[in-house]
Amino acid sequence: MNINEKKIRVLGKGLTAKAILDKFPNAILYDDKDFNTYDLSSNEITVVSPGIPPYNEMVKQSVNIQSDYDLFFDIMPFSIWISGTNGKTTTTQMTQHILESKQSIYGGNIGVPLSHLDEKAKIWILETSSFTLHYTNKAKPNLYILLPISEDHITWHGSYEEYKNAKLKPLDNMNEDDIAIIPKIFESYKTKAKVITYENSDDLCEKFNINKKEIKFKEPFLLDAILALCTKKILFDEIDYEKINTFKIDEHKVEEFYDSLNRLWINDSKATNVDATMNALVPYKDKNIHIILGGDDKGANLLPLFENIKDLNITIYAIGSNTKKLISYAKDFNIEINECNYLNNAVEKIAKNMSLNSVGILSPAAASLDQFSSYAHRGKEFKNLVNSLSIV
Repeated sequence: MNINEKKIRVLGKGLTAKAILDKFPNAILYDDKDFNTYDLSSNEITVVSPGIPPYNEMVKQSVNIQSDYDLFFDIMPFSIWISGTNGKTTTTQMTQHILESKQSIYGGNIGVPLSHLDEKAKIWILETSSFTLHYTNKAKPNLYILLPISEDHITWHGSYEEYKNAKLKPLDNMNEDDIAIIPKIFESYKTKAKVITYENSDDLCEKFNINKKEIKFKEPFLLDAILALCTKKILFDEIDYEKINTFKIDEHKVEEFYDSLNRLWINDSKATNVDATMNALVPYKDKNIHIILGGDDKGANLLPLFENIKDLNITIYAIGSNTKKLISYAKDFNIEINECNYLNNAVEKIAKNMSLNSVGILSPAAASLDQFSSYAHRGKEFKNLVNSLSIV
């Protein structure tokens, strides 16, 4: 059967679902409002949009569930899937940056849905979320790049164990011709793929004969750049320092800027989980740190963050829906904390307390939707507030 002749239904009416409808005009889209019209006995292909959790009643009542990756697997060209808790967007963008001359395109969880990707491209580079992987049952990558994993999306998956299972799921379908680069802690996971494990950036550099000094990026982006270089080395036996060093990091990711008194501020609004925030602090551990934490932490365990920062010269400014939770942890670890509740209050208090050796950083370790429309909205508001400070 031609792919365009498949009879399918889609759970969800967001970006992924609408893109599928562009490809399959006869597809039927459902959301919770349509549950009374939903055929519970149907055996039709049912593509679940990644935002819909497994405890949704329509998902629980369906029998032939798959992801859009499964839907397009038969026509998918050579594919590189990139996942992990933090860094997958940057790693995907960096990999596309150094492979674009090889007729690659990128999409998935970032930018372009699979339904809109060019089937004639030589390589698909796909940023791949744990949500998509949960619903993927037959599709597999030719090359799987897995960044380190830490607690995230616990509410959606139900547990950290289920989150990890989703991230490792591509290994189940891979074969002897496929390659996976994964953290060393997962080296015992059973797969037919050729597995390359790593502990850190230095480990990867040694295994791929990469000179770290030739790379301009520092952590947390150094690992992303090295993984992109590893990808090109595997596929084309090239280590392209010149090209990777021309890559520009996105806004809202450990983005440095200065106020009118030449004091350093960091916009790291993209840090929506604990691990991202811990990584963002690495370059500034010798400074006096004023950090804005808080938002929707999605049920994640914040204990590792406080254990990580307890010995730093750090003051916390708490905002968002988990403010009380942050205050409780700070008291347990004897860390100074200010209850600010809102971003503008936090910026104003930091501005009064900062010196030239200080750094003011928004790295919330939480999602933004309790107070903002997106992490980008939060980051832009942060920069506007800093740039609008009235310096007396």
